[in-house]
Amino acid sequence: MRICVAGEGMIEVARGAGGAAQIGYGGDTLNTAIHLARCGRDVAYVTALGSDRESLDLRREWKSEGLDTTLIATDPVRGPGLYMIRTDSGERSFTYWREHSAARQMFDLPASAAMLAAAERADWFVYSLITLAILPKLARGRLFDVCRRVRANGGRVVFDGNYRPRLWPDVATAVAARDAALECCDIGLPTLDDERALGARDAADVARHWIARGCREVVVKLGSEGCRLGDGRIVAPPVVLSPIDTSGAGDAFNAAYIDARIDGADPTTAALAGHRLAGWIVLQSGAIPARTSIAPYPESRIGLAPQLASFRQPAGMTS
Repeated sequence: MRICVAGEGMIEVARGAGGAAQIGYGGDTLNTAIHLARCGRDVAYVTALGSDRESLDLRREWKSEGLDTTLIATDPVRGPGLYMIRTDSGERSFTYWREHSAARQMFDLPASAAMLAAAERADWFVYSLITLAILPKLARGRLFDVCRRVRANGGRVVFDGNYRPRLWPDVATAVAARDAALECCDIGLPTLDDERALGARDAADVARHWIARGCREVVVKLGSEGCRLGDGRIVAPPVVLSPIDTSGAGDAFNAAYIDARIDGADPTTAALAGHRLAGWIVLQSGAIPARTSIAPYPESRIGLAPQLASFRQPAGMTS
């Protein structure tokens, strides 16, 4: 199974112990891509970076995580975006410097045509509303063309409705882009808080809208309450946790859900896999923590529950 994930990977600056800065990387679709690669999947990341030292470092580090980096175009002028993350009682806040990142031009570079042609042959194609937000309007159309061709070739398209208001000129523009994405989408992974910011009332309203617009399978992420499946059932997290850092939890949920669905798991089983991986993420710092012996990737899922049992607390897990 060939998976192509499109979006923007950035340099991450996080405050560590004692206030010291820790340098890493992250980005919603990059996080999902790396988790899928850690699950043993064949994953190519579709984006653009520069030719600067930082971009070369990112390519090398992503490749060491198992990502195929051959579909990363090179912008001769621009470099990677950057964000700073701070956490307060487990909740995160971000400050971004991404206005001139190379990823914004990923579909308008000399290598873009070959990159798009390769992405169209994917068995699974994954992207998010943030991917659309950073692209110029014409490039969004090219991305939708890729989605349609993936489906025409028998592949499946997964869309995550990550909404970041600062990336959009207004709510109406974001809603229009989201709805256009739903017209060529097989699996939708919206978050209730994001959808409420775009006008939805509740999870049932989100599911109805996404299905009416063309999305075939919708899982609404509800934070600590779990997620709502397309048939209305709520799948709660198997363990209640006290988060250290919720960065990337939803992205991890997406990866584990997709991984399980590729293997033929039903939505309930896939959602539980998503909760487990998100649960491991929120107990550590950073969007992409280093793997540990209890990381709930396929080869170590069985041993996770006893390890997490000691973290049972009144607070909830965000996925």
